[in-house]
Amino acid sequence: MAPPADLAAQVAAALSEDIGSGDVTAALIPASQQVLARVLCREAAVVCGLPWVEETFRQLDRNVQVQALVAEGGHVVPNQPLFTAQGPARAILSGERTALNFLQLLSATATQTAGYVAAVSGTGCRILDTRKTLPGLRTAQKYAVRVGGGVNFRIGLYDQVLIKENHIAACGSITAAVQRARELSPQLKVEVETENLQELGEALAARADIIMLDEFSLEDMRAAVQLNREHAHRAVLECSGGVNLENVRKLAETGVDCISIGGITKHVRAVDLSMRVSVV
Repeated sequence: MAPPADLAAQVAAALSEDIGSGDVTAALIPASQQVLARVLCREAAVVCGLPWVEETFRQLDRNVQVQALVAEGGHVVPNQPLFTAQGPARAILSGERTALNFLQLLSATATQTAGYVAAVSGTGCRILDTRKTLPGLRTAQKYAVRVGGGVNFRIGLYDQVLIKENHIAACGSITAAVQRARELSPQLKVEVETENLQELGEALAARADIIMLDEFSLEDMRAAVQLNREHAHRAVLECSGGVNLENVRKLAETGVDCISIGGITKHVRAVDLSMRVSVV
């Protein structure tokens, strides 16, 4: 799958943040010095972010040759080599932290996502992401979600209407909010967040395209699925809130269409990587 269009801009911003007016430590090394860098993954993971690694070294020095030793999206075991980079020492050492920052974060997102996807395998339920991403890296993390087997939900506030409790309070009712959304953005899908079966019924009657079941009990989720099946207008049902690897299978087995998990982008722990350099 194609990386996001703003990948180069993300790398440029990260390099500017890190290098600033110049890498004063790399300047200690002769400009002619050549090295070979080898990066290992210290734990089991789904690899994601190699295009960011390549772009990092490309922007610093086109003479750096990056060779991927695993495929993007590949599953690796502890201490497995991920890539090598050979070329000018200054460029490789200056780019090390930026390249690994992208790789460790995006691999973490992909790995976390893959764990949830595996947990609901066979249920037909999809794992969705949210807007709870690191500022400036939303498209990167959403790409990583796709690499991990998840599905991107809305990208921002502009590509889908999501009516939550505060919108409902401001508009007066679910019905009024959905009607106003249809008037202002007829080309977009409309989702409504509901907190109980009564609100679900109103959202179904208002013909919302997607209905979020927020913090529903398993019993109420099963009831919501049945009500949705019996309704003349069938909506897509999304489970949200309180999801973890211990309960995600049970949630999926209620019959909901999808489960959104903010944790796959905001609660990630960076994958442990290590770079070792040798003089060539």
